[in-house]
Amino acid sequence: MACLFCQIASGEVAANIVYKSEGVTAFRDVAPQAPTHILVIPDRHIAGAAEVTSADEVVVGRLVRVAAEAARMEGITDRGYRLIINQGHDAGQSIDHLHVHLLGGRPLPTPLV
Repeated sequence: MACLFCQIASGEVAANIVYKSEGVTAFRDVAPQAPTHILVIPDRHIAGAAEVTSADEVVVGRLVRVAAEAARMEGITDRGYRLIINQGHDAGQSIDHLHVHLLGGRPLPTPLV
């Protein structure tokens, strides 16, 4: 079965793209958990955080940088935002493709449960 996020990165599947460059794509989540909910993915398939190798360090760093840029573009930097990477089914990873959730635009619950 083809990876949904790979298909979004390649343009085969439509998404509300907010950023695309340097092997990274950011798009709005279809089921947002906050006013701003953007997913930032590597264009190259990496199944999850557990699959990251030293060869992936540059692209993983880009994921965080792009998430920070998307937060600036959304105007949520001053109030704050949350970045989340889920690894595996028990942590809530529903798509087996590494992705960073950028959440913000309202106070977020703490602690995380």
